[in-house]
Amino acid sequence: MNHPQRLRAALEEDGTTPLIGVFDMFSASVAAQHYDGMFVSGFGFAASHYGLPDIGFIAWPDMVAFVQRLRLAFPRQHLLVDIDDGYVDPETACHVVQQLEAIGASGVILEDQQRPRRCGHVDGKQVLPLEDYLEKLNLVLESRSDLLVVARTDATEEDEILRRAEALAKTDADVILVDGVRSVERIHRVREVIGDKPLLFNQIAGGKSPRLSLSELTALGVDVAIYSTPCLFAAQTAIDQALSVLKEDDGRLPEHTPQSVGVTDCLALLEKNISRSHAKVPAAR
Repeated sequence: MNHPQRLRAALEEDGTTPLIGVFDMFSASVAAQHYDGMFVSGFGFAASHYGLPDIGFIAWPDMVAFVQRLRLAFPRQHLLVDIDDGYVDPETACHVVQQLEAIGASGVILEDQQRPRRCGHVDGKQVLPLEDYLEKLNLVLESRSDLLVVARTDATEEDEILRRAEALAKTDADVILVDGVRSVERIHRVREVIGDKPLLFNQIAGGKSPRLSLSELTALGVDVAIYSTPCLFAAQTAIDQALSVLKEDDGRLPEHTPQSVGVTDCLALLEKNISRSHAKVPAAR
């Protein structure tokens, strides 16, 4: 099976498939030790590649180049890629989708926001007229060969959420995402209106959505869960703590222990990404 087919097969299995948000090659290297699916988060990429918030700064060639590096280093991983609004216009969206499919992405998420865009879990989001988004989405669907496409709405009013979710479910999109969904009850309602179409749920620390386990999501009929920022937020916390300790101890490194990472551990992790090593590395579970 190709990469999109492998992801579709995973979504057809019992339970909820987790995809872990990564923001650079190093975070992906760590994530690959624990999970066999990655979410290429726009929030994380904007933070790591530009040092900027996720409000529309990403240039599509940068994202395509990042996904290409990921695929070369992680040939077995599912790679679901956040392409925001398709980088504004439909022609660019279609071009990016074809580029990503050619380099081995498993799927993409295309949102219905209009510019200036926002992270899906903050206030101030605005959405395109539904007809405009559907036109862009259908062009993207026609331009892909087999790439999995997630149709995402950022609507915030309940009636509009359900209207859009139902409309998206009638397209050829493979999966539906309502981002920033605020309650379990809303998940139930979205699940009802989209019928048999697979449903994706996005969790982000401090975001709008409830904190739910995979078993709870499975019970709600959620097929795939993306975790946008656990690696990014963990890195921010750990780096801040490590540098605070270094400053407090007059620049003396803390003692290396079996529980802490040293040069040998880091090199062992990175050596797994060398292409000749791929056949020797078992896939994560």
